[in-house]
Amino acid sequence: MTDDTRFRRPADVGPPWRWRGPDRGPGRRYPWVSSLAIAVFQVVGTAGADHRQTGRIHLDALGYVLVLAGPALLLLRQRAPVAVAAGTSAVTLAYVALGYPYGPVFVSLVIAYFVALAAGHRRAVVVIASLAYAGHLLTGLWLYRWLPPAGDGPASWTEASGAGAWLLAILAGGELVRVRREQFVRQRKERAEAERRRADEERLRIARELHDVLAHSISLINVQAGVALALIDERPEQARAALATIKSASKEALGEVRQVLGALRGPGDAPRSPAPGLDRLPELAEQAAGAGLAVEVAVEGTRVPLPPGADLAAFRIVQEALTNIVRHSGSRTARVRIGYRPGELTIGVEDDGPATSTGDTGGGNGLVGMRERAAALGGTVEAGPGQDGGFRVVAHLPFAETDKADKLNKADKLKKADRADRADRADKESR
Repeated sequence: MTDDTRFRRPADVGPPWRWRGPDRGPGRRYPWVSSLAIAVFQVVGTAGADHRQTGRIHLDALGYVLVLAGPALLLLRQRAPVAVAAGTSAVTLAYVALGYPYGPVFVSLVIAYFVALAAGHRRAVVVIASLAYAGHLLTGLWLYRWLPPAGDGPASWTEASGAGAWLLAILAGGELVRVRREQFVRQRKERAEAERRRADEERLRIARELHDVLAHSISLINVQAGVALALIDERPEQARAALATIKSASKEALGEVRQVLGALRGPGDAPRSPAPGLDRLPELAEQAAGAGLAVEVAVEGTRVPLPPGADLAAFRIVQEALTNIVRHSGSRTARVRIGYRPGELTIGVEDDGPATSTGDTGGGNGLVGMRERAAALGGTVEAGPGQDGGFRVVAHLPFAETDKADKLNKADKLKKADRADRADRADKESR
């Protein structure tokens, strides 16, 4: 097989009619197609105007050269927009001064001004346009005596004013194009930044969820595994209970991990189970009891329905606080206080200590995750030593109030039905 790569056109060259400069960089191209189309339009339109206008010089070789000079200069409009604007102004002024018929010869001038303004050369274009208009006034009011056609009179101020208004309209249109282009670029950049920010926030949310789920469940598994190893020979019944707790905790962890990772599926896939909330505090206390930690839960105020985000954040904060007590405290009792106030939920979790010297601290990711969850809702988390020598976590989570109590009842029924369904499945699997 012969290698024919020598005869292949590089992928970045583009169509054969568009040739780029030696650097092949973006914006360094010669727009052949558009310039050729402009040239054809100007030649055909000007030739037609030549047959309909009287009192003007008929197109000759010089006239056609001037008509084609504008489109030829437009080939460089991406490389040197200011120079092209000046060149097309000079060509157009020369065409008019030599008495050739009016026509679409001004198209090149309009495009050159638009491109230069869009590129940000506002001051240079204004100066060039002012000089071109001054030259037009000089030609029409004074130099007409020595310029063709013979016997031509001076231009009226109405014509001069019309030319000035036409030029101002071109500049205003070009400025409008520039502003709209800058707005488009800025909006596109803002959208890209917003998408990156949303992606970062989603990654952070998933990381927090995985940390909270795995840290809590693995801590319980670690404690129960130690109990099982210590009692497997002397008290096999208690060891069997510890192993059952390990099985339940690992199954619960797998279910929550699947739910968290479900957010990475397609947008059309809905979560298979509702996100955990404060209604699952009894389950959380039962899991902690399996690890040897007695949890006392107290609720202050009238319970009100919480938004899903606040409900999930409250549950995770309590879960992480209890996990830290299991891992880092010698206390076997923890107190959880949930306070409902108008527009705010207060969470308090504390133990009596003392802190243990064993166990990995995990680098403090748990406390960081609590604060991040609260901050996402506009709340705060305070953590530090308690009055009785233990450790205390206090969180304040603001939320939007609602007076529709039926939402709470409906949510409770759905969550209870979900818990009953999961319990039935677990019972069938154990059998």
